[in-house]
Parts: sequence; C-alpha cells; structure tokens
Amino acid sequence: MKSAKRKVYLDHNATTPLHPEVQKTMRLAMKNFGNPSSLHAFGRAARTKVEGARETIAEFIGASPEEIVFVGSGSEANNTVFNLLSCASRCGGTAFCKVTPEIITTRIEHPCVLETAACLEEKGIIVKYLDVDKDGKVDPGKLESMIGEKTVLVSVMTANNEIGTIQDVAAIAAICRRKNCLFHSDAVQAVGKIPLDVRRIPFDYLSFSAHKIYGPKGVGALYVRKGAPFCSFIHGGHQEKGRRAGTENTLGIIGFGRAVELRAIEMADEARRLLGLKERLKAGIVKNIPDIIFNGHPTDALSGTVNVSFGGAEGEAILLYLDLQGIAVSTGSACASGSLDPSHVLIACGMPAPQAHGSIRISMGRDTTKDDIDYVVRQLTEVIRRVRSISAVTNTGVEK
Repeated sequence: MKSAKRKVYLDHNATTPLHPEVQKTMRLAMKNFGNPSSLHAFGRAARTKVEGARETIAEFIGASPEEIVFVGSGSEANNTVFNLLSCASRCGGTAFCKVTPEIITTRIEHPCVLETAACLEEKGIIVKYLDVDKDGKVDPGKLESMIGEKTVLVSVMTANNEIGTIQDVAAIAAICRRKNCLFHSDAVQAVGKIPLDVRRIPFDYLSFSAHKIYGPKGVGALYVRKGAPFCSFIHGGHQEKGRRAGTENTLGIIGFGRAVELRAIEMADEARRLLGLKERLKAGIVKNIPDIIFNGHPTDALSGTVNVSFGGAEGEAILLYLDLQGIAVSTGSACASGSLDPSHVLIACGMPAPQAHGSIRISMGRDTTKDDIDYVVRQLTEVIRRVRSISAVTNTGVEK
C-alpha cells in the first residue's frame, strides 16, 4: 500500500487541534507576560485575564469562580482528589477521616485513576472496584450496595475515553449524597461535549482539561464544591488560594477560557453533526466489513466516538496501515499506547483478550467531514482485508 497525501485526523479523544479562535486569542495574550501574583500593573493585567477565564469556565458548568482550581492536566486534577485519601491520616479527626477509609471506583477508569488507586492500596487504603456490563455501564444499584460506613469517596468517570459510554452520573451523585460519601468524576472526555451542570448534579469534585476541547495542552481544572474537603497536592506557594502552588500558566488558562467560551456556542450543533457522521461510519463498516463488533453503549455514548473490534485482525496493525493512508486512529487510551496489553476497558466489559486486541478507536471532531468518513470506510475495508490475509498466512502458512 502506497502512502497517501490525504490526512484525516480521527484521534480527538487523545487530543484536539487548537480552535482557530483559541489560537488568535492566545497570540494576542502573549503580551500578558506578567506574573499574576505580582502587584504591579503587569501582574494585575495577567491576573485580570486569569480570573476572567475562571469566571467563564465556572459559568459553563454552573459553578462559582472560587470553586475552580487551575491545574496542569486532567491527570493532575484526578491525582489531587485521590490525594485526599493520603491526607486522611493527618486531617485531625474530621468526618472525612474514618478508620481504614475505603474508596470505590470502576475497572474502566483512565490509567491515571487506576494507578493512583493502586498506589493508595499500597498505603493501606481499601479500594473496591465496581464492575461494568458489556457496554461499559455502571449499575447504580450495585454501587449503592457496595457503599459502606467506611466509604469516603466514589470515583466514576462521566464518559469513557475508549468506548465513549456515558454513565448516569446524576443517579450516582444522588446515591453518594444519600450515603454521605464524596463523589468525584473524571469528566475529561465529557465537559465541552455533553451538558454538565453542578447545580443539577451534586458532584463534589469534577476533573476536566483544555486540550480535549480545542484548547491548549498543559492546563486543566478541578471543580471543588464549596465546603468539600481539600488537601493540596502541590505545595510551595499561595497560588489558587493556596490550593495549588506554582505560577499560573497564564497563556494556557486564557486559551482554556476561550475554548470553553466557544464550546458554549458550538457544542450542541457539533454533537448533532458528529452523531450523523458516527451513524454514517458505522453503516459503512457494517456494509463493507464482516465479523465486526461495535463496543460501548449503543445510545448512551459520546457522539464522536466509535470503538470497533475486527475478528482476525490486530489493532496495532490496523492502526499502522491506516497511518500509511494518512488516517490517524487509536487502539485505546493515548496514555497506554506504549503497552501491548489488550484494552483494560474492553477486558472489563467481558471481551476476550484476542478480540480486544483487534479493536480500534475512531474519535471525530469539529473538522471531520462526510468525505473524511467515506475515505476512511474505503481505506479501512482494504486494510482489514490485507491484515486478515497476512494473519491467515501467519497462522496457517497458506494465504486464503
């Protein structure tokens, strides 16, 4: 197969290109080089921009500006929340500190949650893992039965980064409120793609990130409900009202604010358009390629995410052949792309390892077109034929 000149980017769940308007805003903002903590005019100008972005982001999710903490990434936001458990032994006997505190999370969380949970287990914290069904959905009733007197935190992601399944976070939050435990959600794949309002859904903590919604990399945010326990993860300065030390990423925060501002304008129409493209893509795959399985919930899922398994083909081989044709897709989480293990998300959904190995994730965005989808279907059809043919030769020594 010859390399193609055409480029089609379909890995938006890994990261998104900067929105042209965000680029423009950030170029203009480069003159705001002052330290936002400085009292002189340069510092005050930078502080004004940072606080303006904080207000924009807070309004977008229904929060108050003082409930938004800027951090370096979604992973840092998640780690900051889990750091509460590390602080439990020294928090002075508050209601949050229970003997041998327990945390509940799911088996399909992002690696930054699962690995942090594993670290807490090594420190003596009890971690319970909630199973999901074949579509990656949590059963709120099972969660409620798992919550006990020692449970201090429940962490369930809003939308899964690999299969796109959206959880009933409103029901989960209500259960946590009744059970008197804190609720955190990794909403990195959700904020800016689906409506989320902290006034309607009683989250205690919500993590999200700029680069998933056409903003810059290196900046994220953590919503901390007023009155919720908090323990700084990074110490050393008074920034973010003492909650996160380190000079603020002024340029990144300004870009983040502009990206969110644009999401408020474009999100609903984009979601409808992407759903149409998703249906077009799935129909094309079904028509042209046999022995396939679509993963994730059929309706409660992100509009731009398609995860599909191809029998008799390896996901890595599919990815590389598509790359030769200028098409960028993924075999799962970008943070786990260096691993040869099958997707932990698909395994948690009950998929056998060989089948999970034959899966790819296609995630669309604001620049994806119908022509892009038709091109992908044509190239994917040929790629799967080729990969399956090679696999047949490898397994039998005779090409079928």
